[in-house]
Amino acid sequence: MLDPRNRQTPWAGDRPRLKRGFGYLMTWALWAVVVTLLITAVVNADNAVSAVRDHFTKRGPVGPDSVTASRSYPRHGPELAFDKLNNTWWGPGVNQSGAGEWIEARFDQPTRLLDIIITPGVSTHADQLAESALPRRVEAVITTADGKKESRFLTLDQAAGGQRRAFRAGEVTAVRLIVRSSYAASADKQVAIAEIEFFGRSNTSRNQ
Repeated sequence: MLDPRNRQTPWAGDRPRLKRGFGYLMTWALWAVVVTLLITAVVNADNAVSAVRDHFTKRGPVGPDSVTASRSYPRHGPELAFDKLNNTWWGPGVNQSGAGEWIEARFDQPTRLLDIIITPGVSTHADQLAESALPRRVEAVITTADGKKESRFLTLDQAAGGQRRAFRAGEVTAVRLIVRSSYAASADKQVAIAEIEFFGRSNTSRNQ
């Protein structure tokens, strides 16, 4: 009486045949998502482990094997930005913002870098900040051992002293820092960088 289509009632103990409709398709779709997530997790497991290790590992300084620049002011060559002295500096010798001028560090062996510290200006002293334009936005072009290039953008503060930024990159053979804009640019100033420091995993961390 409750079935207007007057279908045959199953015999006692018989299970009606399941319908394979929308619910069946949804089950397969969910399994496909689960399998995809598992495959992705396996493929990226090494990257995840490396990222965690990079986060907690002790940092150690990494010096470049050679340096160069687009141009330099007399007696203020690119090597002075890597001499670990904060009272020497590199400048391109052109006024205004120095947009497009660059300084590059090269590594003979592929190197994993974790952080970078850039000290803008001619020194770390706040009372000397006004003596030069200060890099504001810097494009870091990273070259890896396979010849590929990747660009990252670093934004610095208008402040004295070293400014640390995360810089995680593997198999690095060169880093070119290109000035894209500067603070306090004017016709009687040039942009200056007192020091550039790279950091990777310390040797003590590698031995653990």
